[in-house]
Amino acid sequence: MTSQVSSPAEQADGSGGTVVGGQRTPGNPDGKEVRRLDRVIIRFAGDSGDGMQLTGDRFTSETASFGNDLSTLPNFPAEIRAPAGTLPGVSSFQLHFADHDILTPGDAPNVLVAMNPAALKANIADVPRGAEIIVNTDEFTKRPMAKVGYETSPLEDGSLAAYNLHPVPLTTLTVEALKDFGLSRKEAERSKNMFALGLLSWMYHRPTEATESFLRQKFAKKPEIAEANIVAFRAGWNFGETTEDFAVSYEVAPATKAFPTGTYRNISGNLALSYGLIAASQQADLPLYLGSYPITPASDILHELSKHKNFGVRTFQAEDEIAGIGAALGAAFGGALGVTTTSGPGVALKSETIGLAVSLELPLLIVDIQRGGPSTGLPTKTEQADLLQAMYGRNGEAPVPIVAPRTPADCFDAALDAARIALTYRTPVFLLSDGYLANGSEPWRIPEVADLPDLKVKFAAGANHTLADGTEVFWPYKRDPETLARPWAVPGTPGLEHRIGGIEKQDGTGNISYDPANHDLMVRTRQAKVDGIQVPDLDVDDPDRATTLVLGWGSTYGPITAAVRRLRVAGHPVAQAHLRHLNPFPRNLGEVLERYEKVVVPEMNLGQLATLIRAKYLVDAQSYNQVNGMPFKAEQLAKVLKEAIDD
Repeated sequence: MTSQVSSPAEQADGSGGTVVGGQRTPGNPDGKEVRRLDRVIIRFAGDSGDGMQLTGDRFTSETASFGNDLSTLPNFPAEIRAPAGTLPGVSSFQLHFADHDILTPGDAPNVLVAMNPAALKANIADVPRGAEIIVNTDEFTKRPMAKVGYETSPLEDGSLAAYNLHPVPLTTLTVEALKDFGLSRKEAERSKNMFALGLLSWMYHRPTEATESFLRQKFAKKPEIAEANIVAFRAGWNFGETTEDFAVSYEVAPATKAFPTGTYRNISGNLALSYGLIAASQQADLPLYLGSYPITPASDILHELSKHKNFGVRTFQAEDEIAGIGAALGAAFGGALGVTTTSGPGVALKSETIGLAVSLELPLLIVDIQRGGPSTGLPTKTEQADLLQAMYGRNGEAPVPIVAPRTPADCFDAALDAARIALTYRTPVFLLSDGYLANGSEPWRIPEVADLPDLKVKFAAGANHTLADGTEVFWPYKRDPETLARPWAVPGTPGLEHRIGGIEKQDGTGNISYDPANHDLMVRTRQAKVDGIQVPDLDVDDPDRATTLVLGWGSTYGPITAAVRRLRVAGHPVAQAHLRHLNPFPRNLGEVLERYEKVVVPEMNLGQLATLIRAKYLVDAQSYNQVNGMPFKAEQLAKVLKEAIDD
């Protein structure tokens, strides 16, 4: 659940609190010090069963409604329930929020909330000296500490002396707060994440009304559980307000200058992509059909689209990946906007049907939410290693356009763009997102419907070719001279009967053909169609006429842009360009590359875009790579780029 707010605004109400978007953030009647900050990075960490993702999501929603700019990084195990108290079982959620425009979830947390010893040990290396660490002391007993290799308690042996440590018995305090509910201790303990959320909400003056409403709605069928969670949440708030251990609370003002005027909501990449697909179908006046098989991290798109039958969306959860794309391609043949969603392993299974879609020349969207590979790899971690698979991963010459969003909110626009290409040029299109974008979130300005592109198409309605004897016939492969798209003939239309299948077609007639010259013509024509797709020229951000260009694609946009900003503030000129269209490349890409002495390409793979750039443009692009399942850090990239500039 997320909140929709108008353009951020702030107004003092004269009572020691602040009125923001119609909600009051409580003041400080106890007289505790309040410090104003421009940004904060918080990480919640605990067992996968501790509710860290829900806690982070609720804090994010309240932060979005308050009007801060934000960026999030959920990080969780691949197992549905990893072994409790172990390092592989740690789940975390990082949130970066600020009073100004930000681009990443942050390099290092200012505040770490560790629910157990495993959470502390798994995350402490990322926490800078002087940061706040809040630990649940109830879990720091001999057995949980031994599980992760602590021979002595880190809370007592001085190893955390460099941090502002706040030992809090979260479990005990939660159980005590819920003693009147008649819950077992185990049941009461489950609300300790809400106690922690309440404490952090007090520390950073987050609104509370929406979280309480959310809990009542989430547990509507179990109102006693809803009220228990609300009481735990309030107890956490009150603990922060009354305890002597927290002498300071913090304020991060709304980002009033970061956003153009409009209506905003917090949105994740998968949700934005789902809305983009729905918007595309509405703008095209076509039913949306999703043929899919559940796979992390793409399954949320299937879940979301299944909720929107009122928009003419049909979702089919197939028995496997091959059946999913087969159904989607069949729907495209029948006149729908066909979509299939998956991740890298699923793309491998779908490759033959993608080739069939290339041969049939039908509009089909293949949404690949990339993750770590090969094979099953790292299901819940991010990577950008499917680019060459999307470009070449089929038998024969089977070119497919590729579109890649750069931020969670941009997934909406990228989905519309991919649909435009598929419908206009009658071709399957790859939409390459990844786990970082899919699960991360940021503020999104809700567009006006009138501003969305017109994607309407015309189906073939009758004969389109005249034979030498004057007979009018329908040729299924007679092409639009501008786009090279063939007609889209809906089955059942009288007079438009035509052959369908994967065997090579004769140019124009669509009859089966084994003629070598015809095959050469059809292969070159399909390639020319993709090469001729109209995509915008590449924009270059170069205010200082730099000699070094950093070129990125997809989700590296945030870290690259943050690194470039740091370098420019330090007086180091560097240019930046970011690709959305990877096949075909923007027409001015070659000219852009020639302007710079050095081109650096950061990627979360082993250099796939850099390989394509070197091959096509004969540019000695320097590749900087990371494949550890996590996004780049801004400081990390800034150091690499400075070395490239100075070299």
